[in-house]
Amino acid sequence: MKRARSLLLLSALLIFACSALPAAATATSTPVPATDTSTSTFTPAATNTPTFTFTPTITLTPTITLTPTFAFPTVTVNKQAHCRYGPSVAFLHAADLYAGDTGTVRGRFEYSSWLYIKFDKLNYFCWVAPSVVDVVGDVNTLYYQDLHLQTIGYNKYGPPKNVNAFRNGDEVTITWDQVLMTHDHDRGYLIIAFVCQGGAYLWWTFSYPDQFTTSYTVRDEPGCPLPSEGTVLTVEKHGFSEPAHIPWPAP
Repeated sequence: MKRARSLLLLSALLIFACSALPAAATATSTPVPATDTSTSTFTPAATNTPTFTFTPTITLTPTITLTPTFAFPTVTVNKQAHCRYGPSVAFLHAADLYAGDTGTVRGRFEYSSWLYIKFDKLNYFCWVAPSVVDVVGDVNTLYYQDLHLQTIGYNKYGPPKNVNAFRNGDEVTITWDQVLMTHDHDRGYLIIAFVCQGGAYLWWTFSYPDQFTTSYTVRDEPGCPLPSEGTVLTVEKHGFSEPAHIPWPAP
């Protein structure tokens, strides 16, 4: 009986030892790390991409405006005449003109109707009366041309000396000393003045053909808004002297 009890206890201990052994082994073994078999998918963060709108550069194409070339009025001489170095018959002769001569009008004079012309046959400009040419074109579109007498040729004699003037009522007499010139050079004197006649302020010219006459009388009345005035010049075949002032007497 006692032996049976010992066998039963031994059996119980063996059963207990066998059941405890796996737990102990598990407790002392090296743990195996878990392997993550899942596949990670990278999802990038959304990036805002701006939309560019290109504004085209506007290139201006200039509009070319054609400026018409000014056409000078043309002339044809209609009779034999003289071309002169100033706008009246008192000025020095510049050239002979003949019917059919042609040219272009380059200017006009403020105080007379004469025209400043470049004739095709001449290499210089001169003045003509409008009555001796046929004009094609409008001369009123042209500028007034000034007189530049001292640029014409030369004058070696100089202006008259001792120029004086005296009044007798409505007449003014101008006097000066004779300028001695050779016969070949002598072309006398030229007077350029503004005088008052009939209430009109007139541009007035007069010339002597030689050196021997040294006085001139002109009618000059009161009644104009500007005072009368004038100059006298020596003229030789090569050109005009400097002007000598006339001390004009008031009315």
